[in-house]
Amino acid sequence: MLGFWRTHAARRDHVQGAGPLAHRLRRLSLLDRLDEAHAFLKLFAHAQGGTRSSFQKRWAEVRRALIKDGHYDHTPEELAYGAKVAWRNHARCIGRLYWDSLIVRDRRHVTDPAAIFGDLCDHLEQATGDGRIRSIISVYPPVRPGVRPTYIESPQLVRYAGYLAKDGHVIGDRKAIEATRIAHSLGWAQPEQPGPFDILPVMLRDGDERRHLFELPAGAVREVPISHPDHPALAELGLRWYAVPVVSDMILTIGGIEYPCAPFNGFYMCTEIGSRNLADRGRYNLLPEIARSFGLYAGPSDALWQDTTLTEINRAVLHSFKAAGVSMIDHHGASDQFMQFHARESAAGRRLSADWAWLVPPQASSACEVFHLDMEDLHTVPNFYRSRASDGARLMPHNGNKDRSRLSKAIDDVRRWARLRHPHA
Repeated sequence: MLGFWRTHAARRDHVQGAGPLAHRLRRLSLLDRLDEAHAFLKLFAHAQGGTRSSFQKRWAEVRRALIKDGHYDHTPEELAYGAKVAWRNHARCIGRLYWDSLIVRDRRHVTDPAAIFGDLCDHLEQATGDGRIRSIISVYPPVRPGVRPTYIESPQLVRYAGYLAKDGHVIGDRKAIEATRIAHSLGWAQPEQPGPFDILPVMLRDGDERRHLFELPAGAVREVPISHPDHPALAELGLRWYAVPVVSDMILTIGGIEYPCAPFNGFYMCTEIGSRNLADRGRYNLLPEIARSFGLYAGPSDALWQDTTLTEINRAVLHSFKAAGVSMIDHHGASDQFMQFHARESAAGRRLSADWAWLVPPQASSACEVFHLDMEDLHTVPNFYRSRASDGARLMPHNGNKDRSRLSKAIDDVRRWARLRHPHA
């Protein structure tokens, strides 16, 4: 009997052959898909207040479809709930307090790369609005047996270019140097005078893994110039950042079904721009230059100039986004919101799934309450992941409630151990 399930799973392999997407997707057997589908449908039925008979009827439909075709289609309601729960479960996000207010755009009928890009522009426009950023996810076709859907290769819809000169000097974002080189090789006409904030085209891959480049239309991206209320010299550096971070390269997994094209956005926390994007040595590496504009740079004789500069650049980012009327939160406010989220999850009888290294802000860390919170990543599905080799291998259904039996915990631990030992199996 076990041999049948394994053979059946091999016949129903969702992505056959090689390619970037095939290497990133989780390798789920039919038993895995049945397990995850059953757990999700049970969770959905409980959340919707459905009857036992309605759950059993839906589960029978899904079970037959998975055994026959290796796939089933979520209803619009299941998709919307699954996307919200995936956000609630994602251990690396600090801003989950309002997970239930996520706007879910069901775009599974949009398949052509050009049509998807046009729809992505609509997503960006709706998310930006008048500056009061709305959290939105757009979900495009899932992986089906033997069929690769179009997906977005760019890690974010909006991204600045990075240029590496022959002398080793870098203009722009160091993290985007390779993406900029690829875009140029595929025909992107970069500006004659490359600048530090040139917006890269969006890169999609179709079902045959062919790349398609699309340039965001003029006016589609709202950018915020960075200035400081007390140090006018900062504005002379010409710093700016885009208003809406749309994460576009993560795979959404719901009930055993994988959605490799499911871009989503929230709004920025100030340290993401001030402490990381502009200051990190592997990004813009502008901390000394910013410090000089503040009159703070002291060199190796007094290393604390870096701390003061980071505080002031975050003050500048907050000031600039507020002046532009664009949503943003500071790291202390984000920490407070996360603690509210933690309290609500506890009140609902759910254990908190959280990754300390990702949630603790890079600025004034110990002054934020999340720094002192014990955390555990439960690797629960539904969820988001980038690759089975990094954060996808551990994912599986997990009740997470306090009354969960020790035997269930032990079984999950063994299964996770097996997946980690053989992530490519």
